Amino acid sequence: MATRTRTGTGTGTDDTDRRLGRRALLAGGAAAALGTAVLARDELARLWWRLPGVERPRVAGAVDFRSARWVAASPANYRRADRPDDYPVDRVVVHVTQGGYASAVKVFQDPAHGAAAHYVVRRDGRVTQLVRELDVAFHAGNREYNERSVGIEHEGFVEDASSFTDALYTASARLTAGICRRYGIPVDREHIVGHAEVPGTDHTDPGRFWDWERYVGLVRAAHTGAPAAG
Repeated sequence: MATRTRTGTGTGTDDTDRRLGRRALLAGGAAAALGTAVLARDELARLWWRLPGVERPRVAGAVDFRSARWVAASPANYRRADRPDDYPVDRVVVHVTQGGYASAVKVFQDPAHGAAAHYVVRRDGRVTQLVRELDVAFHAGNREYNERSVGIEHEGFVEDASSFTDALYTASARLTAGICRRYGIPVDREHIVGHAEVPGTDHTDPGRFWDWERYVGLVRAAHTGAPAAG
């Protein structure tokens, strides 16, 4: 989460969707050039909900991680999309809230905040989902990373090693393993990254006390169904 005010391409102001015109033109151009009604129907089926005043159908309260609790973030803090059809998902970004669980959820519900993550993991392992994975959450401070990643906040402080409990690591690893399975994301440090590693960021989370070796090992074990080492 923010250790400073979020600025740049991660905010709602800078992350607005400017792609409908290009995609619509591509759909129309392909249909006209190829003269193929099937292609036109295919593309329109994916684009109709993005027309002004039309919303893609959603199931209220639906979650992508089965054991998660749903609490909706403010629509001002994310952008509706249809990932991975719109944007391929190939990263998980690990954040730390720099505060308590309740305050993180509250700020993501505030339209003035301009940012939200897909998930918050509490110290006791409880997982809350605030943005659907198909949508683009404003969490990374980098538009490209927002579009291609799922953001996971973890309750705690970067300079407090006790924040990162066994329950938090285990629950987060199960969550990340499920995300990696859904999108075919490799379980490695190139694809599971900290907020501090996002290009252009001024954030430091998850910080020096986050145990990457342990975490990736837990994700790998959850991903394969093997017992975790240690």
